[in-house]
Amino acid sequence: MAGITASDFTGLAEDYSSYRPGYSASVLDAILGLVGKPTPAIDFVDVGAGTGIWTRMVAQRGVASATAVEPNDDMRGFGERDSRHLPIAWRQGSGEATGLADGCCDLLSMASSFHWTDFDKATREFHRLLRPHGLFVALWNPRLIEVNPLLVDIETELTRLKGSNIQRVSSGRSGITETLTERLFASPYFDDVVYLEGRHVARQTPEHYLGVWRSVNDLQAQLGAQRFAQFLDFVAEKTAGLPYMEATYLTRAWAARRA
Repeated sequence: MAGITASDFTGLAEDYSSYRPGYSASVLDAILGLVGKPTPAIDFVDVGAGTGIWTRMVAQRGVASATAVEPNDDMRGFGERDSRHLPIAWRQGSGEATGLADGCCDLLSMASSFHWTDFDKATREFHRLLRPHGLFVALWNPRLIEVNPLLVDIETELTRLKGSNIQRVSSGRSGITETLTERLFASPYFDDVVYLEGRHVARQTPEHYLGVWRSVNDLQAQLGAQRFAQFLDFVAEKTAGLPYMEATYLTRAWAARRA
């Protein structure tokens, strides 16, 4: 944990793979409907795929092809392991330089990862990869902490440890998402921007919930090893003895048509 940086998931991939939740199935239904082609005819690319949580959800719908692009060796390795039962092609690459061919896909997504890219370089790359009228989707899956008093207490402890200046880089309810609609509309590469939102509830054991926190790199980078360990101890104490806890997730997706 020592020396971890906000954008580096090395060493966190096993927890990420094991404990991060999936996305709203209803939002996925809507995205596939927006593509404008039958699902079995869609060539799909997922960039910044991590361990493939979203990639597998899409691939399981029976798309024509699924390609996952991930720059981090550790994350990509677990992704390959977890998706070995599905026809997903894994590639090394980034949002700015995927290494894929021009016009290779109808649907291109970044799930909980678009905030790590250079916006202008990545959108130019995605325009190159998408076929005419293809769809780019950026989505995130933050927790709705305000619906559960226990989660509010846990978030309050984060503020106490770090202070009011804590920055949730990838929470999906801050940062790039605050201006994403306007930036996509202003981009020369995309138009017809649609916002989608869907909620789902996940039941998690205390160990599962702790595993989700262990996979969050931006907080580890800000708190440092000692304070992050204190935070995990606090979470373990607050959740001890619970058979499970309910966490409500809000899938937020921005879909933009290739101009």
